[in-house]
Amino acid sequence: MANGRRVIIGAPPQEAKAYLELVAEHGSPLLVFDREILERQYQLLSDTLPDVELYYAVKAHPNEHIVRALDELGCGFDVASAGEMDMLMDLKISGRRTIHTHPIKKDREIRDALRFGATTFVVDNLDELEKLVPYRDRVGILLRVSFSSEDAAVDLSRKFGCDVRDAAGIVMVAGKLGLHIKGLSFHVGSQCENSAKHVEAIEQCHQLMEEISKSVPVPMSTLDIGGGFPADYQLAGIDISSFCAPIRKALGRLPRDWHLLAEPGRFLVAPSVTSITTVTGRSERHGTCWYYLDDGVYGSYSGQIFDHAIYPLQVLKDGTTRPSILAGPTCDSIDVIAEDIQLPELEIGDLVIGHQMGAYTAATKTRFNLLPDARFVCRYDNS
Repeated sequence: MANGRRVIIGAPPQEAKAYLELVAEHGSPLLVFDREILERQYQLLSDTLPDVELYYAVKAHPNEHIVRALDELGCGFDVASAGEMDMLMDLKISGRRTIHTHPIKKDREIRDALRFGATTFVVDNLDELEKLVPYRDRVGILLRVSFSSEDAAVDLSRKFGCDVRDAAGIVMVAGKLGLHIKGLSFHVGSQCENSAKHVEAIEQCHQLMEEISKSVPVPMSTLDIGGGFPADYQLAGIDISSFCAPIRKALGRLPRDWHLLAEPGRFLVAPSVTSITTVTGRSERHGTCWYYLDDGVYGSYSGQIFDHAIYPLQVLKDGTTRPSILAGPTCDSIDVIAEDIQLPELEIGDLVIGHQMGAYTAATKTRFNLLPDARFVCRYDNS
């Protein structure tokens, strides 16, 4: 373990052979999608939250093979832009199976979403309510409430979500505008260490919805519990059932006729994609061996900057290790994947594997230096 990063030295012969064969066939760098893993993750979360309807957060990895696989599993989709809706339309996925969760929208984006068939929208302030007034007979509204979590890797309530104390007033204004807010939504943050904040948010939303429902003609009956279900970046074996056990208990205290939603992204897709990069150069600098790869933080490893993720790494060689640095291919000095790690001596042409790289990797890449993207390759995908 180096700086919180899991580094694996060596690989079983069959595993190493599989990586080498992929590069021989498709080149490098690669992002390799394993559909069987995605299906397993979806089933695990579905089984552990059986009363919750899952909507994949398309922003985590907007790839047609991933989206198609989840569509065939019966998953819904959480969208936040016209581009994401266009992708689903191209795949002939109905807008009725989506929720539009971006709290801030242009009028054109609202009209595009309605034409697509989306009917559930999220707001968190009065200005956004007024934007929906012309479409009040066609929309269902969820009010996003803020619940910050210090344990989350990314605090998603810093930018969005109204204060709990303001929620009732916003719902009352909505009623005067002829709009019905059918429920609440929240997102306690990305990559949560535990589910305590989920439980707190569920309990507060339960109380708030029941109080507000006493003062409106139509009771609130939808609760969206967001995402935050963690990826296993330490390869320690996260037990999602144990993580969700307190959530299941809290949800079990809600009225049985409530509609429950969640927006998983990272948990579903992170372990289903593996990065394969190649050592293209090396140098000795101040007693440390630098290895230059054909992918880096402007590419598939962009989540290390934008998502605060630390991906597990693996080299196929074994042997005596020494202090090493892995750098990306651009001419920018910030393009460093890993420092202060111990690696055996690598040669030009050797492979470096990145695990748990399905979420917020390809999604946040850039085209700096106009370098080519990692090629997306499907394994075990019959589509």
